[in-house]
Amino acid sequence: MWSRRTALWAALTPLVAVLTWSAPPLTPPPVTGTPPRAEPGRPAVERTAPAPEIITRESWGADESLRREAVTYTGAARALFVHHTNHPDDYDCADVPAMLRAMQADHVLAKGWDDLGYNFVVDKCGRIYEGRAGGLDRFVMGAHTSGFNSDTVGVAVLGDYPEGREVPPELVTAIAKIAAWKLRAGTDPRGRVRLVSTNDAARVPAGEPAELDVISGHRDLVPTHCPGDALYAALPEIRAEAARTRMAGRR
Repeated sequence: MWSRRTALWAALTPLVAVLTWSAPPLTPPPVTGTPPRAEPGRPAVERTAPAPEIITRESWGADESLRREAVTYTGAARALFVHHTNHPDDYDCADVPAMLRAMQADHVLAKGWDDLGYNFVVDKCGRIYEGRAGGLDRFVMGAHTSGFNSDTVGVAVLGDYPEGREVPPELVTAIAKIAAWKLRAGTDPRGRVRLVSTNDAARVPAGEPAELDVISGHRDLVPTHCPGDALYAALPEIRAEAARTRMAGRR
């Protein structure tokens, strides 16, 4: 089995070598903390939204033989972390399935993880892809935000998005749809949440609390420029749209 994986990795190495990702290692479950709260003066957001259209692992060609361990399930998502993948922003959306297959191989064969690290991946055309296996109907622990992988969702945007780069509105909408769907009932996407770190790899030592936005960027907890300055600046818009999507479901 390993010899076949090794051969696969050798074939993919030229593509993977030119791409880098900044997702941190897998961490143990679970985190604890107080429920998220809406800011004063804002209406409560009680319900989750319906699932958006998602391109499944089968559709983008995930290699299920690469998965090394059983899926680890966690509690309902209390926060969502936005990442980028460091791909060049000028990729063709038709090439995304191949990019995802290369990323899965890198995460498993190079980084030693048991699957793709992110729960979901979004491309610049606004399409949403199933990332780590098992997360469409339940909550799966990913490998996306060191110390804060349990009870959270990791969404990676294909691209780099440095300062001055335009963030497509389709991309903003896609992330907001994931947040509106996956954040646990009663969570205001515009609110704050208190989580407790599970290891010392983040800015917050193991066992220490962190209070942060329900929808945060990777850089809020880990020393990194991820998810890029332009995408990080779009987080308030993503939070607002996710809240609108949830409130629309109450009517």
